[in-house]
Amino acid sequence: MDKPKKSVRRKTSGVTIDEVAALAGVSPMTVSRAVNQGNVREETRERVMRAVRKLGYTPNVAASSLAAAQHTRIALIYANPSGAYLSELLVGLLRVASNAPVQLTIDYWENMDAEAERKAARSLASRVDGVILPPPLCESAAAVGELVKARIPVVAIASGRQGDGISCVRIDDFHAGKEMAEHLIQHGHTRIGFICGRDDLSASARRYDGFVTALHEAGLEVDPELVQRGNYTYRSGLGAAELLLAHGNPPTAIFASNDDMGAAAISVAHRRGLDVPRDLTVVGFDDTSAATTVWPELTTIHQPIAAMADAAIDILLRTIRNRNDEARPLTDHVLPHRLVERDSVARPPRGR
Repeated sequence: MDKPKKSVRRKTSGVTIDEVAALAGVSPMTVSRAVNQGNVREETRERVMRAVRKLGYTPNVAASSLAAAQHTRIALIYANPSGAYLSELLVGLLRVASNAPVQLTIDYWENMDAEAERKAARSLASRVDGVILPPPLCESAAAVGELVKARIPVVAIASGRQGDGISCVRIDDFHAGKEMAEHLIQHGHTRIGFICGRDDLSASARRYDGFVTALHEAGLEVDPELVQRGNYTYRSGLGAAELLLAHGNPPTAIFASNDDMGAAAISVAHRRGLDVPRDLTVVGFDDTSAATTVWPELTTIHQPIAAMADAAIDILLRTIRNRNDEARPLTDHVLPHRLVERDSVARPPRGR
């Protein structure tokens, strides 16, 4: 009887990633990142590669690809006070991250001054491959400057402009603000109150500029007393709406720069015994859950927050793959918005 043939197996050097890590004096994770062009210091990469050559280590291609995927870390740095906006953004990011080769980490930077943001950014740069900055941090010169200096790819979400050295995913806030103001004017409103967003965000200014342009094109003047400051929070919307409705000649419509403040304006109107929209029209911006958890539901501008998160991760992954390029291409990705009509808009009451 013929003896069964022994299976032929390809001999390997048997060198493991742990042995390379021990010789280089680093962790196995650092070896994986160095071999796969991950985010490590150049001197560390050179030390690892010397160990690789000395030991004759040949990484398994499939395992290396998996390791590279598992060790692509993207951080979301968050300081936005709007819970509804955070919810929309996180749902979008988590959905995309679950289907992409990334690990998503979340940092919350609360009440940091510029120096604290710089320090936090320097620390973060040593731990991640890319960063997503939603408002208001999308325009933090301190954070952006440190991350760019560390050559960490950054994508700003919902900034009104593309920053120096970073990519941006946004909508056209100017035309969105203009479109909403035109919608109110078409319904017969000529006395329109406006609740602004944060002073330090270009998107806030762009929405207001669109509002002003629509009024001027319709031959209407902007009454400075009908423009109140907000901070994108529900509480700031309460204060701004109180001031607008306490005016001797109050507006017939209020355009709030986000849905949280729009929901607050509806609350103030109800507290004053006003019917929305019969006595007062109220509109918002963003189309977050806050727009549909009030009565009546808010007419608003739909900002595709989940799609913006998808685009941000896609831009980061493409940039990370090309991290060795001296001139990294920067992207200014503008997504379409749309006006969502609900039940909070009507013509002005008679006599107004």
